[in-house]
Amino acid sequence: MALKRLFLIIGAPGSGKTTDAEMIAERNSEKITHYSTGDMFRAEVASGSERGKIIDNVISKGNLVPITIAIETIIAAIKRAPTDVVIIDGYPRSQEQMGALDDYLVDEKSVQLLNVIEVEVSEAVARDRVLGRARGADDNNEVFDNRMKVYTEPLADIQGFYTDRSILRKIDGERTIEMIVDEMETFVKSKI
Repeated sequence: MALKRLFLIIGAPGSGKTTDAEMIAERNSEKITHYSTGDMFRAEVASGSERGKIIDNVISKGNLVPITIAIETIIAAIKRAPTDVVIIDGYPRSQEQMGALDDYLVDEKSVQLLNVIEVEVSEAVARDRVLGRARGADDNNEVFDNRMKVYTEPLADIQGFYTDRSILRKIDGERTIEMIVDEMETFVKSKI
């Protein structure tokens, strides 16, 4: 099996990380596959599996999916990807998720983590974007505050871990989508 080269994109709710990754994958469809952890989890929920029921129960409260379920779902998706380069957004969201993925990748010879890209936006911008788009029952201030807290609490440790390995790249997420995507795409291509 060909080596799968992995990029992770992290960012606050409303940072635009999913849209950014989707656009890069669309522009380079023969080389790059994009998965959002949200997409992977929703697909599992839609399948009606036991794992899907657990995921649904957790996500509906704005909480994190249990670690083993998250890792199993993600690694399976990476290995099934039609291209050798995979971008996943929305992972890791906790030190535990980060550590579990790292432990897994030590023994997983067919997947290599190349870089982690952080899309930086202020909390004010993130809130405007999320609450300004009526997308579902979870988009209200209380749930946003919880999602933001869940994102920011482990962030310094996640940044530190990947900075120590020289694989963290920060990108300004408060510019036009074209500027953000162009910079991110150029960076990804420079690494593959």
